[in-house]
Amino acid sequence: MMLGIMSGPLAYAAPESDQISPRSSIEAAPKTPPAPAPQKSYSFTEAMGKSIWGDVYAHPEDWQELSYSDFASKGWDQPWVSPPNGAGGAPRQGWLLAFEGVFYRLGIAIFSWQHNLPGQGTDGYGASMVNFTPINQRLNIETTIPMASNDLYGSRQTNFGDFQIQPKVMLSESQELTQTFNVNFRVPTGNPINGAGFAAVTPQYEFWGNWWKGLVVRGGTGFLIPYAGDIQQSGARTAYLANLAVGYYFTDHNYAPFLGDLVGYVATNVTQVIDNRGPSSRNFTTIGPGFRTHIADNWYLLGAVDIPVTYPQPYDYQVLGGIMKVY
Repeated sequence: MMLGIMSGPLAYAAPESDQISPRSSIEAAPKTPPAPAPQKSYSFTEAMGKSIWGDVYAHPEDWQELSYSDFASKGWDQPWVSPPNGAGGAPRQGWLLAFEGVFYRLGIAIFSWQHNLPGQGTDGYGASMVNFTPINQRLNIETTIPMASNDLYGSRQTNFGDFQIQPKVMLSESQELTQTFNVNFRVPTGNPINGAGFAAVTPQYEFWGNWWKGLVVRGGTGFLIPYAGDIQQSGARTAYLANLAVGYYFTDHNYAPFLGDLVGYVATNVTQVIDNRGPSSRNFTTIGPGFRTHIADNWYLLGAVDIPVTYPQPYDYQVLGGIMKVY
């Protein structure tokens, strides 16, 4: 899923390997990945330990292409390694409001402001702490701890949201294209007053591609399936999800403080209700711009604006910001 605040497909994205070394220069990126060297097999716990605590950026030659055909036999016994830039030279990085499609090792704090919530005439606020933890070359775990705040009947309600954990499986990865299959598990730890308090499972297919210069195309599709908790009171609906984001990297990693890895993009998210618990024609589509830039010392600043283009609208617009640390 994307890094986000709302219960729908708003997310980070992304999230999302985040290149942190001079190798991420768009102009200097290698056109072909390093030649593979003979690799040692590791146990599950050994690979996990090296993926979490090891220097995953020091040996790019340990990265290897993965495919559907060797899904069961390749990558599970190898520590995760930060992959090379795409074929066009763009780094694999995450964006707000965009599906991931790639693996990372990082943490991010995301904040959101929703202007003019319907029926309330007031604004909503949210925050979440999101962490991406690589286990091996085939498996990554994303965890999200959210909070939400909004007015109800003249009284502001601020509560923890629904905790979420999302295993991500690498289907294939080449220099130009990465594909993952994810299953997000939502635990009803929040309050239905804030649109939370329900359990759901969300299977998703995601992709990331870079074929030409700094142009990146990413997105995916999936389903949100609530199955327990305060489904009616929270307003949760079974829905089809789709995301497409297109962006362009203008600078390399070390260009200048606050301007390295500068990318601008536009993201579109579609949520189409498919259950019978309410109006069957309910569609929620948003579109909005976003950016991401390297501040210094592997800290990143992210921002995005989410604008609904269908009715009824859950808010007039939403502004998101994020502070990220790649480690």
